[in-house]
Amino acid sequence: MRLLVKAPAKINLSLDVLHKRPDGFHEVEMVMTTIDLADRIELTNLPDDTIKILSHNRFVPDDGRNLAYQAAQLLKDRLYIKKGVAISIDKVIPVAAGLAGGSSDAAATLKGLNRLWDLGLSLDELAELGSEIGSDVSFCVYGGTALATGRGEKIEHLPAPPNCWVILAKPTIGVSTADVYKNLNVSNVQHPSTEAMISALNRNSYSDICSNLGNVLESVTLDMYPEVAQIKDQMERFGADAVLMSGSGPTVYGLVQYESRLHRIYNGLRGFCDQVFAVRMLGE
Repeated sequence: MRLLVKAPAKINLSLDVLHKRPDGFHEVEMVMTTIDLADRIELTNLPDDTIKILSHNRFVPDDGRNLAYQAAQLLKDRLYIKKGVAISIDKVIPVAAGLAGGSSDAAATLKGLNRLWDLGLSLDELAELGSEIGSDVSFCVYGGTALATGRGEKIEHLPAPPNCWVILAKPTIGVSTADVYKNLNVSNVQHPSTEAMISALNRNSYSDICSNLGNVLESVTLDMYPEVAQIKDQMERFGADAVLMSGSGPTVYGLVQYESRLHRIYNGLRGFCDQVFAVRMLGE
């Protein structure tokens, strides 16, 4: 039997880091929403008790480093499953981009195998398992729009943002999330207002969402990688309504309400950045 599952990317509307926890993780407050940029995961039962990762993308590991592999292994270990699966990943979301591509692949694998193997687990149970794989996996299990707290595993659902265009641009660099966090001084950065963003979503106010975008990691990444700052400047200059880096970067996104402005920004960015996407919010 074969099953296809979509694994959508996320962007951070707001990302705040409060402090480092005793367990070594950081206490975060993140408002995240899904966008219509997705990997496609195909799951196929195998006769033998193995996990195989198949991908044409050379940056996607085909072993235990892959989060989709870890998701399948976790289900097998926890539920004593002696079945095999081939996980084919058609990669559309850029790798190591701050868009939770790997986490979304893991979440899609959890949800897909729950159906393929008829496990009967609830979304809450899958999200709890996902939290053991990575901080964004729980959010990706639910999708939509949510506040993520703790180290990212505590999820509180929020209203979807107003529909708009999202333009994403990723420079040809990878950013180490660990390095960004290592260089973050939480007492010496401007913290976004999580409350203001939640209020803007509750009021369905596009202008207030735009004016309250914020990411505490942005200044750190911009210092470390000037290319990211350059993309942000260009996107603002071309006329996006609001611009922010997603996650620890290096992807920068701009919100655009009117399609008439979309093409100018998209074409302008294509001039000096290979990976540029124009997609819609999913958000729910």
